[in-house]
Amino acid sequence: MTFRITKKFEFSASHRLSGLAPDHQCARMHGHNYVIELELAADDASLLPVGFVRDYGELSAFKEWMDKQLDHRHLNDVMDENPTAENMAAWIYKTWVMEFPELTCVRISETPKTWAEYRP
Repeated sequence: MTFRITKKFEFSASHRLSGLAPDHQCARMHGHNYVIELELAADDASLLPVGFVRDYGELSAFKEWMDKQLDHRHLNDVMDENPTAENMAAWIYKTWVMEFPELTCVRISETPKTWAEYRP
């Protein structure tokens, strides 16, 4: 049996995407109110003794990092690659999986109707 937990985080930032036609709306600098969801999972044998996959309070380290590194920033200055939602999800996963080995998925929303997901 697998147990999964998720926690949602929010930040605002700007970006522009390269490689698009000059008249594409995302080629211009613009901003989003991003939503990030971290998903962590564990099987029965891997649950903490109290019955948690991970204590939600421990995810505050991610929020502190996100507030410092991403919130109200221009993401092109933060990331080495094109800051698409897909690339951001992979980048966040790779940055945090060592800290949270239970991390199984990072989802990012740029709008209430769109999501990108990285699940290795």
